[in-house]
Amino acid sequence: MLKVAVIGATGAVGQEFVVALNKHKWFQLTQVAASERSVGKKYVDALRDPSSGILRWHNREEVPEYVKNMIVSKVDDIKPENFDLIFTALESDDAMIIEPKFAKTTPIISTAAAFRYESDVPVLIPGINDDQADLLKMQGKNRSWKGFVAPLPNCTTTGLAITLKPILDKFGIKKVIMTSMQALSGAGRSPGVIALDITDNVIPYIPKEEEKVQKEAKKILGKFTKSAITPADFRVSCTCTRVPVLDGHTETVFVETVENAEPEDVKREMLKFSKNVSISKLPSAPKEYIIVHDDPTRPQPRIDRELNDGMTTAVGRLRKDTAFDNGIKYVLLSHNEKMGSARGAVLLAELLKDKQIL
Repeated sequence: MLKVAVIGATGAVGQEFVVALNKHKWFQLTQVAASERSVGKKYVDALRDPSSGILRWHNREEVPEYVKNMIVSKVDDIKPENFDLIFTALESDDAMIIEPKFAKTTPIISTAAAFRYESDVPVLIPGINDDQADLLKMQGKNRSWKGFVAPLPNCTTTGLAITLKPILDKFGIKKVIMTSMQALSGAGRSPGVIALDITDNVIPYIPKEEEKVQKEAKKILGKFTKSAITPADFRVSCTCTRVPVLDGHTETVFVETVENAEPEDVKREMLKFSKNVSISKLPSAPKEYIIVHDDPTRPQPRIDRELNDGMTTAVGRLRKDTAFDNGIKYVLLSHNEKMGSARGAVLLAELLKDKQIL
């Protein structure tokens, strides 16, 4: 068993890590760290609001027994050399400071954007760009680290990149236009008036989101040599919105392909890719990596987000776009807090262990 720690363990993403690591076959969570207000408390007590007694636990599953009485540490008290791997669920400003310190001795898997755009940092989605993981070895040498920082993509990028990969491999891509309808949980969970902003409403702007998706999709799907990633040469345009859905990012996607692609051909390639995906034998891998619905009313967040414990990307309304010679359109749904966040990070850790990078 590899010993792991979670930094930011009491937040929404940190809670997902705690659940994902419960009874894991390969990883044992032995220490958690969080903000000053939680330090020195039992994990379950750190989740409780001191004035109201409300338990700020946002997961559908109960707080796992194994972590309830674990004492929450200060970040500064974490000794990274005592761990085989550290998961971080931090804001980018904090990640920029904390993660390099830990990476001097220990591998880091991060949900933050802080290092995603560095030339020696791959943005990995298990099953999509596994070969880019080899760049982590060069990253360590470049920075004189024994470890590395491996960030996940933005959760909105995850489902998009997964569905584009089989299209790119078979037909080539000229351009992608995507509009997202993103769940509330992607904005974090803050008590108070946020409900007044989103109820009976759609927020048509999420700061920096569109730029992140446009950069990350091209990096993830780019070509990798032994020393660098060359971004994919197709164009990406996004509009990202927030909608009153709890979990699950829905995206409408238009793709102009290089070669003609009929909807039946695209469905076949997606399902073939799903069946043969490289990470199928890993503990957290879903039974189906991609599913394609024939029912034109699917996917829907309430029905489809928990498929295979939130690790499956669902596609539907796959159809021809007759406005272009080689146009394909579809709708996708990806669970932003599972495959797009903590559970996806655990799956990435499994991939890196399998590749003997951990």
